[in-house]
Amino acid sequence: MKNILLIIFSLFLFISCEKEIDLDLADQSGKIVIEGNITDQAGPYFVRITKSVAFTNENQYPAVEDAQVTMSDDLGKTETLQYIGNGFYQVSNFQGQSGRTYTLKVLVDGQEYVSQSTMPEAVDFEGLEQDSFLVAGETSYTLLPIFTDPPSLGNRYLFRYNVNDRSKSNFMEFSDNVNNGLPNQRPLLLPNDDEDDSVKVKVGDTITVEMNCIDDKVYTFYAALLQLSGGGGPGEGITPTNPPSNISNGALGYFSAHTVKVRTAVIE
Repeated sequence: MKNILLIIFSLFLFISCEKEIDLDLADQSGKIVIEGNITDQAGPYFVRITKSVAFTNENQYPAVEDAQVTMSDDLGKTETLQYIGNGFYQVSNFQGQSGRTYTLKVLVDGQEYVSQSTMPEAVDFEGLEQDSFLVAGETSYTLLPIFTDPPSLGNRYLFRYNVNDRSKSNFMEFSDNVNNGLPNQRPLLLPNDDEDDSVKVKVGDTITVEMNCIDDKVYTFYAALLQLSGGGGPGEGITPTNPPSNISNGALGYFSAHTVKVRTAVIE
């Protein structure tokens, strides 16, 4: 189960106002954990397969080296992935495309795990708009991603963002449930640890933001992980009970076919 925390880039700082999603916090050591992505950017793409460890264990995630891994699309193309070490399997002959549905199959120890993900159409990421506010006399910053949600309901977004290329990243998930078809009005809350100046965003910092258009099941996965993080914001304090993986047969993790657009901003 501890692997789930690794999947989400080490830190979750925020939580969204969404319905409760159940997460299992029990010891699930020894379960298969699959982390797979295919995007509309040039490959190669990667699938990582490990085994979960208990919360009380050290951060050592045993790699699965002998899996049979295949990826296919809804046009009939199939590729067997090559193992390249440390639990990573490489996809070399695919080019991700919006509108296509991709199927990932993993065979380990006689058990098959299957997941499907449909890559949404890309939404234009026009820019980033900075704002700031005072808390106890200290300035904190936000960035508003500039994009317009399409008129059809059901669009889902993931924003991954990093300060000065630090190893730890943050993310927030957005839906169009309350802002369908309109310009985005929801900002990214930037790191603001008053007790650690190396974490708090300051003037001159460079923020790199990646916008992903994701499908509904991947959105549910990330929304639940934000609940697990215990971050601040509406909905804090929800007690989760089970992981919302989009992979069959009890595997942990996710498989995501998504678009990628990147913008940067320097805090002024």
